[in-house]
Amino acid sequence: MASNIGNGSKFVSEINVTPFVDVMLVLLIIFMVATPMMSQGLDVDLPQTKQVRTLPTEADHMVLTVRRDGKIFLDEYGVDTMDDLEGYLLRLVKEKNKSLFLQADREVPYGLVVEVMGHIKAVGIEKLGVVAEQPEAPDTRGGKPAAPARK
Repeated sequence: MASNIGNGSKFVSEINVTPFVDVMLVLLIIFMVATPMMSQGLDVDLPQTKQVRTLPTEADHMVLTVRRDGKIFLDEYGVDTMDDLEGYLLRLVKEKNKSLFLQADREVPYGLVVEVMGHIKAVGIEKLGVVAEQPEAPDTRGGKPAAPARK
């Protein structure tokens, strides 16, 4: 659609990009605000131990979470049954040669954790990391206690 200017023989061949830029900036702000809310993770009260290492930051690992209510998640995806768990572990961890880390709430019954570890072993995953927190240590400078490091 072109509009006439003056005597009607000339057309405007320029595109006004200002509305386009405004819309793109609004969308950028919306995505910047919404993205951190979408990847918050699962709420798990981890056990504490003195010797912990930081989880690797590369994407070559997955985290298997057992919550206190007994629900199991592989990363942020829910697992309905133990048979489903074995299938997911086989397809997503074993076949893609990823590392697996197990994090369980401190109030999860020991028997459930052992059962989950048995299913991990049944799939053929030999190396399994366990996620824990470092205990809170009081700050010797008189300030607040140091925040626990997620390890």
